[in-house]
Amino acid sequence: MNQQAITVFAKWQVKEGELDAVLNLLTEVTKQSRAEEGNLFYKLHQSNTDVNTLILFEGYKDEAAVAAHRASEYFQNIVLGQIVPLLENREVVVATELGI
Repeated sequence: MNQQAITVFAKWQVKEGELDAVLNLLTEVTKQSRAEEGNLFYKLHQSNTDVNTLILFEGYKDEAAVAAHRASEYFQNIVLGQIVPLLENREVVVATELGI
């Protein structure tokens, strides 16, 4: 398994009328994510041109930390169980810095 730091970029397009619900749920997700041993950072951004577009910028110490994050009970229950049904679209890119 890769021991390099991993960055996750997630772009969420929230369904019309569901932004407040998603942001409320993200309060707990953010708190839990930042408390994970393998989390380096967890930042949430909102598009300046479309308030329903959210960008999550996450850093983890390695692939095992990403796997632990995704397997966590709160991720399964809140992100997959409650937030994803409120999204029009969800794109996730998992990347490793090139160091150039």
